Amino acid sequence: MSTLFDAIGAGDEDAVVRALRGGADPEADDDGETALYLAAVADEPGIVRLLLAAGADPGRVSGPDGGDLPLCGAACGGHAGTVRALLAAGAHPDQQEEFGFTALAWAVRLGHAETVRALLEHGADPDRPGPDGLAPLTAAARRGSTACVRALLDHGARGAAPALREARRWIGVDMAAELRRGLVAGNGGGETYEAVVRRVREDGGVTVVVELLREDGRPGRGDERQTGHAAVATLLEAALGRTTPHEELAARALRCGDPELDDWTTAVAGLAGRADEETFAAAAAWCAYRDPLRQALGARVLGALPGFAASAVPVLRRLAAEAAGPAREPVLSVVTALGACAEPAAVPELLTAADHPDPEVRRAVAGALAGIVPAGDMAALGVLLRLSRDGDARVRDWAVLALAELPDDTPLVREALAERLADPDPETAAEAARGLAIRQDPRAVDALATVLADGEPDGAPRETALAALEFVRDARVRTRLEWVPPRRR
Repeated sequence: MSTLFDAIGAGDEDAVVRALRGGADPEADDDGETALYLAAVADEPGIVRLLLAAGADPGRVSGPDGGDLPLCGAACGGHAGTVRALLAAGAHPDQQEEFGFTALAWAVRLGHAETVRALLEHGADPDRPGPDGLAPLTAAARRGSTACVRALLDHGARGAAPALREARRWIGVDMAAELRRGLVAGNGGGETYEAVVRRVREDGGVTVVVELLREDGRPGRGDERQTGHAAVATLLEAALGRTTPHEELAARALRCGDPELDDWTTAVAGLAGRADEETFAAAAAWCAYRDPLRQALGARVLGALPGFAASAVPVLRRLAAEAAGPAREPVLSVVTALGACAEPAAVPELLTAADHPDPEVRRAVAGALAGIVPAGDMAALGVLLRLSRDGDARVRDWAVLALAELPDDTPLVREALAERLADPDPETAAEAARGLAIRQDPRAVDALATVLADGEPDGAPRETALAALEFVRDARVRTRLEWVPPRRR
């Protein structure tokens, strides 16, 4: 049996197959730890499937005291692929292990949203309390995991009101200080610890990790918490049908200070979803502030507000003219909003931001120009040509997409697209091939064949090339390209 456990420890699927063929028992244990449990904890979904196929019981408890479940072990680590393999083999999603924990209780409390979704999709009870008595929705709110709350709400979880109270309790709390106090108190005050704090961007938010170091520098106790409580509150308020004041939602976004994080994006989505004159007036007023972040918030709301594009564009164009400069915000938000409005009248303001030092701004400019540049606009064409040679691959990709969407079919446009067929970025090369296919340029055929052969089966370049086949008029050529398989690597 040591051969089987050695193979699991090494993550060697072939060795596991040899061990099983050699007579190893798939239900074997090593000091009480079952082979399946160890493979699940190690996040080895391939080995888990081999053991299950050989007869391992997905519901058998493990551990010296017989209290651990493979499904719970995988859920603790956030190993969603392994969780799905166990569930597919018949593991009960609500089976309890020692101390009353289920896989969902572990996943929610540790913020593993993909695992939470997998369990819910396989029938886990979204309202079953954990051993601490907390309903999953309240536990996810305490954790500050926006993605877990979304997953639970999507699957009908109840108890939004207590979960909202819990989320609001944590908004604005100094999470690092709170976690440190809890860790020190949990130690009984026996030792003095140095606290090390890390802030990790993940899952649309920031996770605060606090570790207490012993005097010799070795790690002692540790804890972590996500910080999406403001976004969680916004989601729960919407689930309860409550209308939160504009300024309160604005404060949640501005406190986080980053337009890419959930606290911001959820507030913007909540405001834009109202689609009313009051929200438009509030967002337009924010654009008139001197604070760049408040201006950025106003721009993002105006860009997302359905039915108000005609009124929003003049406000955004004025802000674009005032906000020109090297700072990322509010320029990025204004460009993004103008792109969402898709108004050709805003092309001049977009062109002024094309030389911005931040590649995200230049990428947003290229994306915003896609599909709105009028025929014969040489200034816009010149900017897109320059952006198509940018040092940043994502800028080139979007610029080439915008070139492909131009209404012009001139030698200059065709040569600019042909130049990018050899781009080191596969997505850029695929967009160039699509642009040539739109213009019936014969160079598109070999280029599309190359992308289809070299691209990953489910990759974006191959998807772009397949979408371009609708522009290949010759039925025989189109059929040949449709049958080009991705080469094995």
